[in-house]
Amino acid sequence: LAGREVTVSFTPHLAPLTRGILTTITASLQSWRSAADLVPVYRSFYREAPFVRVLPEGQLPETKQVLHSNLCDVGLVSDPRTGRVIVVTAIDNLVKGASGQAVQCFNLMAGLDERAGLWIPGLFP
Repeated sequence: LAGREVTVSFTPHLAPLTRGILTTITASLQSWRSAADLVPVYRSFYREAPFVRVLPEGQLPETKQVLHSNLCDVGLVSDPRTGRVIVVTAIDNLVKGASGQAVQCFNLMAGLDERAGLWIPGLFP
């Protein structure tokens, strides 16, 4: 995405949730001025990814917005004090986790629509 090696800091968050994972990824903005500059870049990169939703600049994802889905919501904000961009992602780990990844990869390997079987919500727990 950056066209060169990038150093990032990745922080998964553990919370008392039945399902869902939030992550925080930070990186130096370098030539980018703000997260607003990066949102179109992320949208372009993920334009063919049916399960990735890049949110408007400044809007952060919540696990409840991806509950029972194979979606990954991505939000970006920038911190002008530190010159860093903060990327926050949310997934439902009981669908987008290993089993959902396996189904998605199988679909691609078998020449099927990668979304096959993944729009059905996981209902338990």
